Amino acid sequence: MAMSLGPLSLVFMLSLIVIPPTLAQNERYRHFLTQHFDANPRGRNDRYCETIMSQRDLTSPCKDVNTFIHGNSNNIKAVCGNNGSPYGGNLRKSNSFFQVTTCTHIGRSPRRPCRYRASAGFRHIVIGCQSGWPVHFDETFIRA
Repeated sequence: MAMSLGPLSLVFMLSLIVIPPTLAQNERYRHFLTQHFDANPRGRNDRYCETIMSQRDLTSPCKDVNTFIHGNSNNIKAVCGNNGSPYGGNLRKSNSFFQVTTCTHIGRSPRRPCRYRASAGFRHIVIGCQSGWPVHFDETFIRA
């Protein structure tokens, strides 16, 4: 007697194909948030940069420049949708300003302890999106 694949088996087989890209996508988004998102910063000065860069494990070696976006993560995600405009390739520029803190390495050595200078302000952000999710922050200067 021949066995046929039942509907449950078919769903399981399809899930093996669909789930891995979804998990990878979520992992890239979580990595983006770890590197570039801080909802409620304490301070926004040099000490803030030195502390958060160390907490987020961005100091082995000392990262040259890193920007943290403050506020609501849903607003950042919306840049990949209706709150963003195409900006070349898969990049999108936010239609609104975001509060940001840019941490710039000022030490001479790439080894710890890492010293950072903070630059706080408001600006449009440019992010790379994949399947509607932020996965890359573009540190470059925004063209007019």
